[in-house]
Amino acid sequence: MRNFWQELKKPILVLAPMADVTDCAFRQIIAKHGKPDVFWTEFVSADGLCSPGKDKLMIDFIYSENERPIVAQIFGSKSENIKKAAALCKELGFDGIDINMGCPDKSIEKQCSGAAMIKNPALAREIIRAAIEGGGGLPISVKTRIGYNKNEIETWIPELLKEDIAVLTVHLRTRKEMSDVPAHWDLMSRIVEIRNELKKETLILGNGDALDIEDAELKVKETGCDGVMLGRAIFGNPWLFDKKMSRLNLDIKIKGTIYKVTLT
Repeated sequence: MRNFWQELKKPILVLAPMADVTDCAFRQIIAKHGKPDVFWTEFVSADGLCSPGKDKLMIDFIYSENERPIVAQIFGSKSENIKKAAALCKELGFDGIDINMGCPDKSIEKQCSGAAMIKNPALAREIIRAAIEGGGGLPISVKTRIGYNKNEIETWIPELLKEDIAVLTVHLRTRKEMSDVPAHWDLMSRIVEIRNELKKETLILGNGDALDIEDAELKVKETGCDGVMLGRAIFGNPWLFDKKMSRLNLDIKIKGTIYKVTLT
């Protein structure tokens, strides 16, 4: 089966999946005004997709052809449900499947999912294998953090890379840090080194504090990672991924006074 990730030109610049933000309507605006290299859906519960409440969750898997390549993001800690959810993603025609192992939300962690996976590497690997089995050849990726309460890249990253994942996106903060401290981009070079030492072909994307496309490209150049996932930088700037429009100069007239505004 085609692994679209291998066909992308580097640096790979993608839009982060953000709960209650990046739904189909939002992505349609971005696709029209400045499309990233890859879209993600909001994350969806694998357990929910295997329950009577499945139909209510299917709205999160709505997408249009102009959003391709698009990756379905799921979460869960029950391998049998991850397998079934992955098979559903395959049936729905997604280009890839991503497993969220970084969300710090307490309700998600109570399900032993999201960032809680960092504390259980054996289960994390089991979940990846279940997604691969259910995905029927779709490329499987993981989004995670550098650790739970501290930097754990020397132990956590190798565990994930032992499995056959196409992409590993690392939010460069711990779960404890949330988004309250600057992202630790100084760790990215080491994460890339770990990938290389293990002789894996997994693409490494960094996430956290990328201000715009120029900043993202600089981070790639400085660290050697394969690309960057941008999230909050999209707010107020649907042209973010359009290099020609990423800095838009406007003249706004308010009560007779003209103000020059630059959207970045």
